[in-house]
Amino acid sequence: MTVLITGGAGYIGSHCCVAFLQAGHDIVVLDNLSNATSISLDRIAEITGQKVVYEQADIRDQAKLETILKQHRCSAVVHFAGLKAVGESTKVPLAYYDNNVVGTHRLLSAMANCGVKQMIFSSSATVYGEPQFLPLTEDHPTRAVNPYGRTKLIIEDMLRDVAASDPSWGFGILRYFNPVGAHDSGLIGENPLGIPNNLMPFITQVADGRREQLSVFGNDYDTRDGTGVRDYIHVTDLVEGHLRAHEVLASGSAPSNCFAVNLGTGNGYSVLEMVRAFERASNKEIRFSFAPRRDGDVAECYANTELAHKVLNWKAERDLDAMCRDTWNWVCKNPRGYETAVD
Repeated sequence: MTVLITGGAGYIGSHCCVAFLQAGHDIVVLDNLSNATSISLDRIAEITGQKVVYEQADIRDQAKLETILKQHRCSAVVHFAGLKAVGESTKVPLAYYDNNVVGTHRLLSAMANCGVKQMIFSSSATVYGEPQFLPLTEDHPTRAVNPYGRTKLIIEDMLRDVAASDPSWGFGILRYFNPVGAHDSGLIGENPLGIPNNLMPFITQVADGRREQLSVFGNDYDTRDGTGVRDYIHVTDLVEGHLRAHEVLASGSAPSNCFAVNLGTGNGYSVLEMVRAFERASNKEIRFSFAPRRDGDVAECYANTELAHKVLNWKAERDLDAMCRDTWNWVCKNPRGYETAVD
């Protein structure tokens, strides 16, 4: 069974490639390298001892997609490719709708023409919007409040409509919370280009001296220490959830031909708890200062993970200390990410 992994050179995609290869699957990576580097594919080969089959292409190029699906005789797709920064999406919403929504439509059309009818989709907890209750269950109302989240929700609706039209399709929608960490080899990890959008890579850049301090947005939330609380999940646990979702779909044991599950730990960690945990892991002081709240940020957001355990027989195994330790190991071995290598 050959699996096409779109966006497979990126942060989560590269870890997914390792998981699928080590589980014995043949894979083909498709990536346009707009936010990634092919160096990660060399690192995947180093970890697994297997050469990675790679096609440089854009998911909006339907003709190329059909050629790739046919040539490699793909039977399923794990779909990561897309733009993913909430803040950026508010500035260039058309780019997000083009890449994420139009791109996924082209991918589904190519799959339909090639008879490939199984997909694991990389969705996001942003589809829930402002939490009405916690922990967030999969039946929480979906009310995305930014263009990025809305693109994910539109794609989810598109998958549900396709599944309802034809029972031979199978979709697993995985709603991520906050992926962090890196492969324990230190060979692959998060490699943000420019100013990081997420907390953990910003903390690492303070720890290694690239940035003077961390801005903590808001210290007056109704939380245990006044800072925002989020559900952080180790990227290795996250991609093992993709592997299980693929196996459930392929075996015909899914609860329906289109199901959605949360992938998180079910635990919420505050910004200051993240800072302290990283200080323990790195033995570095993380300088920070408090700044006003950002528009759109919520006090707390964390998952109910019972459905993932029931449907996928999966749960996150790695704790916060492991997340920080593996992140620091990656940073120490790759102080400037992949950029020191020649692509």
